[in-house]
Amino acid sequence: MYDLIGVALFVIVVVSVVLTLLALLISRISLNRHVWLARFFADVLDFFYLPLKSIFLRYSDAKTLDTWMVSLKNMANQSTFAKTEHRLLLAPHCMRSLDCPASSTRFGIECVSCGKCVFSRMLKDAERFGYTLHIIAGSSYIRHIVKKEAADGALLLACNYELNKVMRSLKRKKIVTYGIPLLNDGCYATEIDYDNLISVMERFSEQNSQRGQTNADRPEV
Repeated sequence: MYDLIGVALFVIVVVSVVLTLLALLISRISLNRHVWLARFFADVLDFFYLPLKSIFLRYSDAKTLDTWMVSLKNMANQSTFAKTEHRLLLAPHCMRSLDCPASSTRFGIECVSCGKCVFSRMLKDAERFGYTLHIIAGSSYIRHIVKKEAADGALLLACNYELNKVMRSLKRKKIVTYGIPLLNDGCYATEIDYDNLISVMERFSEQNSQRGQTNADRPEV
């Protein structure tokens, strides 16, 4: 009996290690090209995230792990995200001007379009593509936002660590996420590749429009 338990535990450990190593390899490959079973391997990395992070902190850089995982999750979520209809655009407050006059609420910074930072432009573009923009000072704000907004998708702007953390959190709330990493980390003066942001919003807008057109062309039964 104890021998069988020992064999079973050994098999579980070996399978877990093999799956985790394979998932890491797949996530690394996802940075450069399409991979199969992205959602499955993303779930594997989520399950083993804490021990993996400890290993990366000791022997490499945890930022690398988060970068790989965000890339893999984007690949896993992109087709589902394109089908979402009520989308949030969650951006970090560290992108705003240091003398920003906007006030803070439990739902984030209320942009007043003063023109001192990128958010004046982003607010207009978010509305143009059908997103509700929230400028947040921390992931704790998201709890209040998702209670207020009936959203099924969220486009995230942040460093890879925060992207991965919020992706894991919103996954439990059945909100599909897609992340765009910032160009630099830090607590202030961070930047986003704005052309890339517009490109991503345009791509998902076109995919959503094509899906709507396809559904409209289907004959009624």
